[in-house]
Formats: sequence, structure tokens, C-alpha cells
Amino acid sequence: MIYTVTLNPSLDYVMDVEYFCVGSVNRSGKETVMPGGKGINVSLMLRTLGFETKAMGFLAGFTGEEIRRLLSEKGLPCDFLFLKNGFSRINVKLKSGEETEINGAGPIVSEEERKALIHLLEATLAGGDMLVLSGSAPRSLSSSVYGDIARLCLDRGARIAADVSGGTLWGLLPYRPFLVKPNHHELGELFGVSVETREEAVCYASKIQTAGAENVLVSLAEKGAVLVTENGVYYAEAPSGTAVNSVGAGDSSVAGFLAGWLNTRSAEKALALAVAAGSATAFSEDIGTKETVDSLLSYVKITRCE
Repeated sequence: MIYTVTLNPSLDYVMDVEYFCVGSVNRSGKETVMPGGKGINVSLMLRTLGFETKAMGFLAGFTGEEIRRLLSEKGLPCDFLFLKNGFSRINVKLKSGEETEINGAGPIVSEEERKALIHLLEATLAGGDMLVLSGSAPRSLSSSVYGDIARLCLDRGARIAADVSGGTLWGLLPYRPFLVKPNHHELGELFGVSVETREEAVCYASKIQTAGAENVLVSLAEKGAVLVTENGVYYAEAPSGTAVNSVGAGDSSVAGFLAGWLNTRSAEKALALAVAAGSATAFSEDIGTKETVDSLLSYVKITRCE
């Protein structure tokens, strides 16, 4: 089973405003409300690809109820803990030429509720399971919660895939995560540099792999992706298309990689499916469909780097 943990899910309110003007009354031409959160997105794509998955984490208030309802409509199995206070955050995605995001802070998580999540995971995880840790923690939680979860995974014989950034990523490396997936901006921030080329991505991803990660997948947007493994380095060219959605593309790549690896145990095929799944979502208004992923897969070219 592949479980995902989203500590700070959101209700994403997407607004299309043709000509947005600061300081004026603006009217949207189209509005969409959807469940958000990196782990949730991973689970949605995994389910699209035919894998058994369950989304876990925290929900709260009226927005948490709506997130749960929307996920139920999508047929996604969930086991979220409902917090006593506050409400799950609302993230506003404003599309007007460029995309602008205003992300809410999220609810307060008490120490008792943090422990309840650890106990839930302890009762759930078993040997051979995969746990995906994605996104940031609410401000009331220390980022050390990820280390607590990673330690629990080791004790249970479960593997970790992580899409986190900064110090949180560094803190997970001693737990030998199966996969970490920074984008090129996040990779650059880790080392205080700008990462723009495939060669630069390989250089810095290799440092992360040496420090503990089994596989490091770096997305390079329209330039494709780089995968650094214990047995080699691979580059994928992204299929051409019009990007209309940046939300969930990286999460879809994580899901695609895990699905590809579990199906084939091949790094090349896992990378190809990761890029196809990420591109499918980037080219769609929501999480990409199985048909779109399959249609793009044949256009993904994988090269082993010497």
C-alpha cells in the first residue's frame, strides 16, 4: 500500500480573471474549488494510475469537511484526523496571464493531535508499505515531525518518498529515503546556487544521493527531469505541450515514479512515467487523466548519462 501524509491540506479556490488590476474591483470569469495539498495530489494520481493508496494527515472545520467530501466524490480512500479547532486553509490561485497564489496559514495542531497522528501511522504502517511525505507543516508544528514519521517508517519496515524542501529535506536524509524530489529551484536553494542546466542538476542531486537518498528526481520544468540513482544517472526530455496548470505537476511526477518503479523495478521506466504524469497534469486544468499520461509516455525520451 502507498500512503500519503499531508499535514496542511487546503481547499484551492482557483479564479480566472482576464485583466487583473491591483487596487480595483476585479471580477472572475471562471471559478473552481478543488481539494489541495501535495500528498493528496500524489494519491489522486496514484489512483488514476491504478494503484491502491490512502491519504492521511489533518483536516479541520468547514473547509476540512468540504475537502473530505470532494475526495469522497473522487473515490479516494482517506484516513484524516479531524482537529478540534480552526479550519483547513483556503489557498487562492489567481490566473490572469501569470499565476499568482495566496496560501492560507492553516489550523493550529496541538501536541496531543500530533501524537495522535504518530499513533495512527504506527497502527497503520507495515513492512513493504510506502509512505509519501509532501509539503510543509503547519506553523504550529515543528518540522521535526517529519523525522518522527521517518523514524517510525524505519521501525515498521516501510519506505519513504519525500517531496519537501530546505532543512526538512536534509533532516530526512539520515533515514535513507527511497525517493526525494526537489525541483531545480528547490535544489538550488539547498546549496545557495542557481540550478538551470542538466549538468548542474546532476552535480547537486548527486550530493543529496551521496548524503543518503536512494533516488533523487529533479524536475527541470519544460527542460525535462534528471534522475540520480545508486546505479546511474538518467535524463528525460519532456514532451511538448501548453502548460496551463502548475499545481500538482510535481506531485504527479512523484506518483508516476513510484508507480513506474513498483510496476517494473526499472529506473528508466519509472523516470519516463514520472515525466509523463507530471506533464499530463501540467497540460490539464486538474490532475491529469490516465489517457493523457498514456498518450504522452511515448514522447518521453530517456538517456543514460555517462
